[in-house]
Amino acid sequence: MVEEKIEIGQAQVAVIGVGGGGSNAVNRMYRNKIPHIQYVAVNTDAQALSNSDVPHKLRVGDRLARGMGVGGNPEKGRLCHEEDREHILEIVNKKDMVFVAAGMGGGTGTGGAPVVAS
Repeated sequence: MVEEKIEIGQAQVAVIGVGGGGSNAVNRMYRNKIPHIQYVAVNTDAQALSNSDVPHKLRVGDRLARGMGVGGNPEKGRLCHEEDREHILEIVNKKDMVFVAAGMGGGTGTGGAPVVAS
């Protein structure tokens, strides 16, 4: 019997935190340093992103939110993510698996997580 060796590659995995709650969750995961995972914080709030420890950050919706968040408005959060869909696709299209973390109490995570997940 001949055994065939199969090379097993490393899966490309990203954990994307959307909005304040999702970014906080990703920050905590990042501090635990699980190897071979890309952590990304996505937010409309420039100040919140600047306080994030995660090395990969994407500010979305500059035209609508002007770096100041969406004031708890999920529709505005969705539109901000639609505005930057191309940048989001650049991240997720290179991955085998993507996990999206978001809180459902504000506007950026609630409105943006479905856009990132799609």
